[in-house]
Amino acid sequence: METKDLLKDLEEILTAEQINTDEEDLYDASADRYKKYAKVRRVLDVPKPKGIVYPNSTEEVKKLLMYCNENNINVIPRSGKTATEGGLENWKENSIVIDAKNLNKTVKIDEYNMQATVQAGVVLGELEEELRKKGLTTGHSPQSKPVAKMGGLVATRSIGQLSTLYGGIEDMVVGLECVFPDGHISRVKNVSRRAGGPDIRHIVIGNEGALCYITEVTVKLFKYFPDNNEFHGFLVKDMDTGIKILREVMVNGYRPSVARCYSEEDAKQHFYHFYKDRCVVIFMAEGNKGLVEATGKGIETAAEKFNEGIVEKVDSDLLEEWFENLNWSQQDIDDEYEGMLENDSHTGFTTEVSGDWETIPKIYHNVIKRIKEEYHRVEDLTMLGGHSSHSYINGTNMYFVYNYEIHCAPEDEMRVYHHPLQRIIVEETLKLGGSMCHHHGIGKFRNEWTKEEHGSAYYMLEKLKETFDPNNIMNFGTIYPQKEGEKYQK
Repeated sequence: METKDLLKDLEEILTAEQINTDEEDLYDASADRYKKYAKVRRVLDVPKPKGIVYPNSTEEVKKLLMYCNENNINVIPRSGKTATEGGLENWKENSIVIDAKNLNKTVKIDEYNMQATVQAGVVLGELEEELRKKGLTTGHSPQSKPVAKMGGLVATRSIGQLSTLYGGIEDMVVGLECVFPDGHISRVKNVSRRAGGPDIRHIVIGNEGALCYITEVTVKLFKYFPDNNEFHGFLVKDMDTGIKILREVMVNGYRPSVARCYSEEDAKQHFYHFYKDRCVVIFMAEGNKGLVEATGKGIETAAEKFNEGIVEKVDSDLLEEWFENLNWSQQDIDDEYEGMLENDSHTGFTTEVSGDWETIPKIYHNVIKRIKEEYHRVEDLTMLGGHSSHSYINGTNMYFVYNYEIHCAPEDEMRVYHHPLQRIIVEETLKLGGSMCHHHGIGKFRNEWTKEEHGSAYYMLEKLKETFDPNNIMNFGTIYPQKEGEKYQK
């Protein structure tokens, strides 16, 4: 379809003010943070979408999706733009971005039933501000909280820094509303629990825009007790000791909001003021005062079991100072992009995986060893390490973090540096039975491993796509591997 014809048709569904064809905005919409270096250097090698549209209602989302479905136009659902795995990257010439900017209403804050209903474009940080005035919180605190929006958080199966207490977004979602490509609007009602067949919320949560468009979500609320927070930290001799301490706290039934273990290398860039070339283990206990006191004692008791591996305790004030400066704002993102214009280095690239308690240390050591022995640009790495930051009764995650100096053309950065590193991490994780993606999602650049990730259960995932998006117009390339020749050749 010619661009002018597409835009003309869109104006019959929306108003001209709801359609954005600004060239700079279209360039920005071509890719997410996954290719931030190439984006800043103006060498993105994917097509720009034809337009960005801003529906004002669920009904307008329905009309847009039906039109795109009938005319084979690729749809990229978007809200807060903080995706990191290529989920917002455009792989089709004939594409539009449906942005949730105007779906920004807080429908209801229900203090008695402890839940809040909001449209997809509501900023999490702004919702939190309103809730905290009432002594409440969502408990969801990703690093992107000041700019992330609720629809995107649900679509990417987001997790927050306080997940060990409150859970991931999938534990917080009560009900939701979404629209499928054929225009069907589904609403999952708000109830505390039900046994009415499979939990159909999970068709939508984590679908990354590959099945439907989320328009509204209802999430649980919790009492907010900021004055009761306690911080506990330890310098330990190695990652194995740190992970054992995390496990001891969890299996003893305690639920600190923060439970983390950092390698020496990763600790250096977070806790440079006290890490002393050691691994760092940190906890935060929050909530009701009695629960916080009990959790704090539980943490100390658990740590005592591993005294031989603990070098020293960390001053709690140092941990509190670190935590208060953890989140990044839109200004931080802008400053980061600005810095890439003058600096040929990459900091903070990550690949996060998960596994059980026995497997995670093996994955960590195997990955670090293999990268040091096999990676063809190992001399360009300026940091290689990792941390565990989200723990459960039966296991934890591992965030591999790697920084490097870039000695190649900007458009080749992903191919030369990130992709080979990510491949090693994913291969070693899957080899030991872990999950290749703990919370950032599959996006477009882990989709080659989707079938291996799910094994025989891929059958169910595949049938969802065939049923809900048979014309494959929803976020082409995301989650689902594409056949050779169908993928956009970059």
